[in-house]
Amino acid sequence: MISEEKIVKLINELVTEKDLFIVKLEVNTSNTIKLLVDSHKGIQINECVALSRSIENGLDREKEDFELTVSSPGLDSPFTVLQQYQKNIGREVKVKLHDGKKLQGILIQADDKGFSIEEKKKIKIEGKKKKQSTTERNRLVYDNVDEVKVIIKF
Repeated sequence: MISEEKIVKLINELVTEKDLFIVKLEVNTSNTIKLLVDSHKGIQINECVALSRSIENGLDREKEDFELTVSSPGLDSPFTVLQQYQKNIGREVKVKLHDGKKLQGILIQADDKGFSIEEKKKIKIEGKKKKQSTTERNRLVYDNVDEVKVIIKF
């Protein structure tokens, strides 16, 4: 069976050179390899092709047959690594928490402990007829979050 460590070794130099980051790498028992990569500037098809060739050139099909897919995670995929959070600072995201609560706001900060969003809300203030707009900053830890996705706007 092909190991994930072997795949990482095959692409490590190229990932570093092109300033890419691995979002997900899976190798199952039937040697189906699925690699999701991204970068802070976005990823282009030629970078996926280069990674695919690097893996294919480092593996021997005569010894172990394999199936290989290299792609970006896609706009509608949930965040799985810190670099995705950092890449999307300043963009609007929707957050689903473990307790079922949902938040929506601008991602303003992310580090290895958690992330912060600014959420705009309209609240009723006593003695006023109209609701007032307020901005609430929420600090969230990754352990309490089920899913974070970018809100795609056209």
